Amino acid sequence: MGAFAGDGISAEAAFRWGWLAVVPALVLWDLDGWLAISDRGVQPARDAGALAVLPIVLTSRCVCASMVGDFATATSLIAEADAIAEATETRFAPYAALALGALRGREAEISESIAATIQISTAEGQGIGVQFGKWVAAILYNGLGRYDEALAAAREASEIIPELYISTWALPELIEAATRTDQMARAVEALERLVAETNVTDSDWGLGIQARARALVSDGEEAERSYREAIERLGRTRLRPELARGHLLYGEWLRREGRRVDARAQLRTAYEQFTAIGMEAFGERARKELLATGEKVRERSTETRYDLTDQEQQIAQLARDGLSNPEIGARLFLSPRTVEWHLRKVFGKLGIRSRRELRGALADSEPVPA
Repeated sequence: MGAFAGDGISAEAAFRWGWLAVVPALVLWDLDGWLAISDRGVQPARDAGALAVLPIVLTSRCVCASMVGDFATATSLIAEADAIAEATETRFAPYAALALGALRGREAEISESIAATIQISTAEGQGIGVQFGKWVAAILYNGLGRYDEALAAAREASEIIPELYISTWALPELIEAATRTDQMARAVEALERLVAETNVTDSDWGLGIQARARALVSDGEEAERSYREAIERLGRTRLRPELARGHLLYGEWLRREGRRVDARAQLRTAYEQFTAIGMEAFGERARKELLATGEKVRERSTETRYDLTDQEQQIAQLARDGLSNPEIGARLFLSPRTVEWHLRKVFGKLGIRSRRELRGALADSEPVPA
């Protein structure tokens, strides 16, 4: 795994392994390894003009960006992959867009795409596509508080190709939905599977998720101890969405325990984090829980980056990171003049006058991987 994350592997070898190179990192809940391997695969594919490979490595990097709550980078990478697909007249599964849309909680934007991905993957015998679609559906429905639907999707995702890491990722969604629908036996059974999968490592990602799931099926001091462990562990990672969900679940538990003051602190933290990330459905769930504690909460819209389109967002980020108009155009299959036209629109929407001001206007998003 270390070879793929470093500089000691050739571009040809990286292309040959493709997205499979990240699988050991995912099985070991190694977030840093996943990030490093994904980053390592992107630039060689760009440099080689490997347009058949590039959308695949961009998808892996984009799903990772979504899971750490960097929605700006995820949006930018999706736009790049879409530009390649349009230029080459090819089709590939929209896994990245589905993961991002599910975490955002935008059912109207992705429900048809989820259904289409599952339908096409079923027809083509692509089990991983069906599994991925069910997993993101479970995230979406848990965010929306539609737990029966989340449970059904998570059950299928956890049972299709059970050896694949996505089946394990579906287990926390299954446990959350099962406990919300009074199916504790199913939740406990799923927890046993999750413990077996996460105990293979000392990763704060895996053990933090395990602690959060264990809290859901526990009572009293054990539940509180597990929620605190989950928040502590996930707080040491870059997984902002998972941390926010830990605060939400802890706050929900505290409210049911009648500890309204303590619940408000956790729910307020969750609400602020969801809003900052752009997780609209989970943010609304936290807001309703806060209202249930008796706290007044003004509904706020999540950050929309001044209504930039996906392509404008990507061009703005690339310009901010120092790429010239010809360099941006080469990456996105656009003419330099078209890039300039888009930048003028960006400047108008952001209320700035030059590229120098982009850094301040986009300060809260990470650089797009080079």
